[in-house]
Amino acid sequence: MAAKKKQEIEFRYYEIPQNEPCIALLGEAWVRPYGEDMDCLHFHNYMEIGYCYDGMGEVVLDDETVSYKPDMFTIIPKNFPHNTNSYHFSLSRWEYLFVDVEALLREVYREDPLYADDLGAIINNRAWAVEAMPHPEMTELIKNIMDEMRYKKDFYAESVKGLLLSLFINIARMNQGKVVKVRKQSRGVSQISFALHYIGANYAEELTIGDLAQVSHMSETHFRRVFQKIMNMTPSDYLNLVRVQMACEYMKKHTDSMELVAERCGFQSVSTFNRNFKKVLNITPYQWKIHPENYETKLLDYKISAYKGW
Repeated sequence: MAAKKKQEIEFRYYEIPQNEPCIALLGEAWVRPYGEDMDCLHFHNYMEIGYCYDGMGEVVLDDETVSYKPDMFTIIPKNFPHNTNSYHFSLSRWEYLFVDVEALLREVYREDPLYADDLGAIINNRAWAVEAMPHPEMTELIKNIMDEMRYKKDFYAESVKGLLLSLFINIARMNQGKVVKVRKQSRGVSQISFALHYIGANYAEELTIGDLAQVSHMSETHFRRVFQKIMNMTPSDYLNLVRVQMACEYMKKHTDSMELVAERCGFQSVSTFNRNFKKVLNITPYQWKIHPENYETKLLDYKISAYKGW
């Protein structure tokens, strides 16, 4: 009997442009049939906030499915697998924000980083797909942020940061309630979410599988088994994937030596950096630096695939 094919999960990552408060996907480009040519879940490196203006379908949140219709919004933490599928591939109109929750909280609460971490954990505790009407304050905040990013009037960045902080507080209040509970802690990526967050925050440090198992409250053996089953790759391969992605982003912005790039992205030596970079992208860091567009269009050779952007 043939082995059952593992479910594929895509990692789609974004980079917030310098001096921008978030990424906004707005306008006619997001009137489309959702779910077309997409039969697997995906997750992002930032929180995704979506608002549905028109259309009907389903939002898949890990192991839960919620029907959507006009005037609903979604709050999806980073590293949380999800997908949107319009009924019969009909047109739906959504708009999206991608937000670095941790970065904004660290900026606001720079004198109290522990509080920023605790608040971030509450904000990222659950995924939501809910009707707008019972949440008028959150709905207004989401729409105001989108309009600030749409029109970009004077001081829009400062306005967006203030609105986002208010939205985060509302999300934290909602997450402490018991109206809806989407994430199940016993199944899916939620089992290793602490490890994924830990890698994202500490990829430049010297990490061990034991460290990741500890933050996931598992034995190392059990953690390896669970991670492999969920992500279709080992924890070490995922860590190196994140480090390679961060190296690409770093090389776009700096002209530092490969030794410094390797150090900044968590590789212990240039030889280790080169070996892992080529394993992921089938190209050397130097070759990539000359032609960075190679990375943007390349599918990584994993069951969990990484894409830039949507």
